[in-house]
Amino acid sequence: MSLVSVGVGLAAAGMGAVLGVAAERVAMGRPLLPRAGRDDGEEFVSLHSPGVTVTADDGTALHVEVDEPGRGAPAVTVVLSHGYALTMDSWYFQRKALRGRYRLVLWDQRGHGQSDVGPPGSATIEQVGRDLSAVVDAVAPDGPLVLVGHSMGGMTVMALAGQRPDLFAERVVGVAFVSTSAGGLADVDLGIARFGRMLQRAAPGVLRVLGRTPHLVDRVRRIGSDLEEVLVRRWSFGSDVSPALVRFTARMIASTRLDVVAEYLPTFSGHDKRAALAALDGIEVLVIVGDHDLLTPAEHSQAIVDVLPHAEHVVVRSAGHLMLLEHPDVLTEQLEQLVERALRSEAGHAPRVRRTITSLRSRRRRRGDGAA
Repeated sequence: MSLVSVGVGLAAAGMGAVLGVAAERVAMGRPLLPRAGRDDGEEFVSLHSPGVTVTADDGTALHVEVDEPGRGAPAVTVVLSHGYALTMDSWYFQRKALRGRYRLVLWDQRGHGQSDVGPPGSATIEQVGRDLSAVVDAVAPDGPLVLVGHSMGGMTVMALAGQRPDLFAERVVGVAFVSTSAGGLADVDLGIARFGRMLQRAAPGVLRVLGRTPHLVDRVRRIGSDLEEVLVRRWSFGSDVSPALVRFTARMIASTRLDVVAEYLPTFSGHDKRAALAALDGIEVLVIVGDHDLLTPAEHSQAIVDVLPHAEHVVVRSAGHLMLLEHPDVLTEQLEQLVERALRSEAGHAPRVRRTITSLRSRRRRRGDGAA
């Protein structure tokens, strides 16, 4: 799910000015929050490779980047699929840590980042599953695969599993579901009780209106970015993170057109890929979620593990929906272990891992937190 949809909810809760600012700034081509300054440390978006265009089955051009491995790297391709209203840059820390060690494939989902917007009605989980299929066939046509998906990216992997179980039986050796759901998202309350479910139903229409008529929000242009920062922090993170990371997150959200955001929203309510998980039986699986995730709560990861009892199940403490940015060291380590297990199992050197539930905490020091 996206902070923009949450913004719609807060609009109906008497904070419509916030969504108005977001819509106006997207329409005017301005960032949702001020751009990072020189003292913010990480540049976040500096890790890129020459792009490749992959054409989806409906003709939509998808932007794909491939980081080739270094000498002696294992013969495996790790495909990273990002979440709703984000881009491939959301994998910044994992890409930085893993590039050169494995062959990495990153791509922007249709309507996101540098990929084209598809034809009307194509913003569905079924379609992005077919898009992932096209990406794999184009840039990773052979060899073992590890598929990693965050949020909508995890749903994309599930859709592909339902569409091409043969691919999972023959080539997929590992799957990571990061802060995602196999179904039941219509019942998520977004952390604001029953009101959240009502707002999810209203969100698509509100966003379409705002996207088409940005002049409706002109009167709220004087509102600053402080409240926007509060919203991004609230629905993305479960711990204290740097202002630079908040700005980076907000820029990704702001780069997604409101009409695209609106068109995707209905597909989440109807998303149900629990049956598709059967294709992952016998494959190494990591299911990881933050204990403060308000958008795909921990019980949704538990539901996946209930279907796949052999999966490694990790719950990260003090982590929100964007764990990949908030606690990158924890997620990167878990992905490394997944790839190692997958390659051992693929070679027949180790049994399938049994289900475990682990509570982890990031090793990085947070402001106001004495834990290392």
